[in-house]
Amino acid sequence: MLKKLGLALAGAALAATMAGGAALAWNEGGGEQDEAIKILFDLEKKIKEDPKLAEKVRKDGIAVYEVCSACHTTEGWGTKDGTFPQLAGQHDTVIIKQLADIRAGNRDNPTMYPFALPKEIKNAAPEVGGGAYAIAVVARYISQLPMNPDWGKPKPGEVDLEHGEKLFKENCVRCHGDNGQGSREKFFPKIHGQHYLYMLRQFEWIRDGKRRNANPDMVKQIKNFTDKDMKDVIGFVAAKLSPPKERLAPSKDWLNPDYE
Repeated sequence: MLKKLGLALAGAALAATMAGGAALAWNEGGGEQDEAIKILFDLEKKIKEDPKLAEKVRKDGIAVYEVCSACHTTEGWGTKDGTFPQLAGQHDTVIIKQLADIRAGNRDNPTMYPFALPKEIKNAAPEVGGGAYAIAVVARYISQLPMNPDWGKPKPGEVDLEHGEKLFKENCVRCHGDNGQGSREKFFPKIHGQHYLYMLRQFEWIRDGKRRNANPDMVKQIKNFTDKDMKDVIGFVAAKLSPPKERLAPSKDWLNPDYE
């Protein structure tokens, strides 16, 4: 799996280089992104040989995530009103990419930026530090959190689900998968289980060119979507696509025992 992922990442970087500046803005790699992903893969190999390391990495992830939990909640579930996304269960590579982009100024997120700074993380978790290792362990920790079984959905009758399903199959499946599972290898995020209002805002920003690190293929794909198209397709995703049961918390009242 690691070898396959490494090849996929190398291929993505090469494709971005060949495609020019627009693609580079989406997934330019280099810097902390590449460093953190290398650390992540190395840790995965070492953990198989050293079970004690797994617990250390988990505890380091907990220490770093405490900074994030102020907004995203200790469970990683964000908020139904879309102010903060659900992070729990997201692909670790996606989390690394987005964190690295925010820290490098490649994605505008003024609310999150101060909390993502190395000095802020180092202050909260001095034993971990604020560099690429911190990004790797917190991404691993978040990816293993159970997802909220009661995420934000559109109100009944608010969207045309049949139209949304048609748009999803025609425009979204190739990258995000038939169940919104995304791709760890290609940095495509999981969108099943994500809050409707958060996805709606991000979709609009991507369509309208406000999210600078958006995939240029997606920008091109959705540029002619009307507001109704946008609401219908995102409404379908939120209302009809569900994460696998084994990835969900046992109930909407589940509390993360790591922060008792």
